[in-house]
Amino acid sequence: MATIEECRAALDQLSGNLARADEGVRGAAALDRSLSCHITDLDRTFTGRLDGGRIRVDGVASGPPRTKAEIRLAMTGDDLVSLVSGELNFARAWASGRIRLEAGFRDLLRLRTML
Repeated sequence: MATIEECRAALDQLSGNLARADEGVRGAAALDRSLSCHITDLDRTFTGRLDGGRIRVDGVASGPPRTKAEIRLAMTGDDLVSLVSGELNFARAWASGRIRLEAGFRDLLRLRTML
């Protein structure tokens, strides 16, 4: 099972990957939205913002998200680490229910280019 530190490192790596991505992906990630990522097996939630094509983590709290972020993710820590390392395909994991992504319709349309 991934640790909270490994999950934080994975989110930092994902932020770096987005910043270095090609223009199409960077453009899709250039939203300014609140973000939460609930790590289900650790019952911890990272909160922050997707801003300017980067993920900024502002905090981590016990339990599910306390407020409803504009973009909400939920997955196990191992799935987060595997996703960021390229071992887990997001679209397949999302379709099978391993990863939950909730956002407004317009945001989902923009984010789909990142998948």
